[in-house]
Amino acid sequence: MSIVDSVRKQMAPIHPEGYLFIGIFALVSLVLFIIWRPLGWIGVVLTLWCVYFFRDPARVTPVRDGLVVAPADGKISSVALAVPPAELGLGPESVPRVSIFMSVFDVHVNRSPVSGEVERIVYRPGKFLSADLDKASEDNERNALVIRTPSGRYGVVQIAGLVARRIVCFVKEGQLVSTGERFGLIRFGSRVDVYLPAGTRPLVAVGQYALGGETVLADLTATAAEPAFRSA
Repeated sequence: MSIVDSVRKQMAPIHPEGYLFIGIFALVSLVLFIIWRPLGWIGVVLTLWCVYFFRDPARVTPVRDGLVVAPADGKISSVALAVPPAELGLGPESVPRVSIFMSVFDVHVNRSPVSGEVERIVYRPGKFLSADLDKASEDNERNALVIRTPSGRYGVVQIAGLVARRIVCFVKEGQLVSTGERFGLIRFGSRVDVYLPAGTRPLVAVGQYALGGETVLADLTATAAEPAFRSA
């Protein structure tokens, strides 16, 4: 195996959503080289960062019934009881919510936390406050999904951050999704909230780092057998 093949094998694939941005960064870098070489090298660094940002690594997802996995990479910024956004239609009562903050260095491909049917998708325009602020759940631009499962209904909310300017959703209402399946992406720096059924006990803590599609947020059947895994 050549060195090039070895490096390619170790690199995560790039999500198609990133091709246009990588091309723009590369073109700007070329222009900067023409203007002034040091600026061109800065452009190269930013282009490499853009490639890194849009990486889409494979994940090994636990698939046992009752497991809820992280929908995104990043730091657990909040584990608390909260009233779901009204557009989710999950009622006025507080339920467990796990918030994951994605910095501009984290993978930004979002994955379904559970298997079920996408019952509702609602987009809401809003502000671009820092995504790690609690009020970002209510004030920021967001895209909310409700996933219906035999164990209950789950809310998943993609929230734009301070520099994020587009939320991308790959699924449609009525579509069936599997745990760990890619359902969206946010550019650049953002947050994802997961609203769990009432009475669910989260298994993660604030400050913990989560891997989308792998880290278990909750287990509704804690006494069940060990989970199986699926790579995707």
